[in-house]
Amino acid sequence: MLSRLSRPRFLALCALPVLALFGTAAFAPLPFTVARPGLTADVLGEDDGRPVITITGAETRPTDGQLRMTTILATGPKADVRVGDVFDAWFRTDRAVMPRDSVYPTGGTEKEISQHNLDDMRQSQNVAVDAALDYLDRAPGSMRVNVDLGDVGGPSAGLFLSLGIIDKLDGDGSGGDLTGGRTIAGTGTITADGQVGAVGGVAMKAQGAHRDGASVFLVPEAECSQAEAEAPDGLRIVPVHTLKDAVGSLKALQSGGKVPSC
Repeated sequence: MLSRLSRPRFLALCALPVLALFGTAAFAPLPFTVARPGLTADVLGEDDGRPVITITGAETRPTDGQLRMTTILATGPKADVRVGDVFDAWFRTDRAVMPRDSVYPTGGTEKEISQHNLDDMRQSQNVAVDAALDYLDRAPGSMRVNVDLGDVGGPSAGLFLSLGIIDKLDGDGSGGDLTGGRTIAGTGTITADGQVGAVGGVAMKAQGAHRDGASVFLVPEAECSQAEAEAPDGLRIVPVHTLKDAVGSLKALQSGGKVPSC
């Protein structure tokens, strides 16, 4: 004969498997990466005492202001990210939780991923040079451009490397600086014909830009609303689709012209 359980006891017994499941999940690693704002670097200046952009074989001009490329810092591909880490990051404005595959799509060991990112950066540097020279209507091979960003990897500095080369060679085309003396930051990949591509992590990069004194943040057009939604007060978000757009927006900021917004 079965005895009848009271409702409170019945509910308590039913809750035990659920609590056990949550308890297990709390200690099990999850397929996420936790990111936060990383370093920024002025491509017009120096990084660890070395010029970021060095141009030989062509006359360059002194520059004022800063063009700061931005990065994120993320937990490694093998790091254990648990429920507590996710909840902590979820309620912080200086943290973001992203699927691990979106940050480390190639898989592999940390060493292999680091090498892949460095290879991406080197390729991005070459393409950034091509894009800048194409914009300035200068022949490829007319000068030597060297880029040194240490162990920073990935292709997301492409747009700002192109802007830095343009500023060093031509400024705003009228004797002034592209920056107008401001600290401008941003992110975006670049193609040889000047198309700007999405990069990910723009909200964290915008926070890093603001932390390091930027008043304007250039962002790939496709990610503008994401950057705008979490932008710190005082940071102007400007969407760009091409290198030409980016140069035009920087010139408009100086002249008081129309500047795109999200």
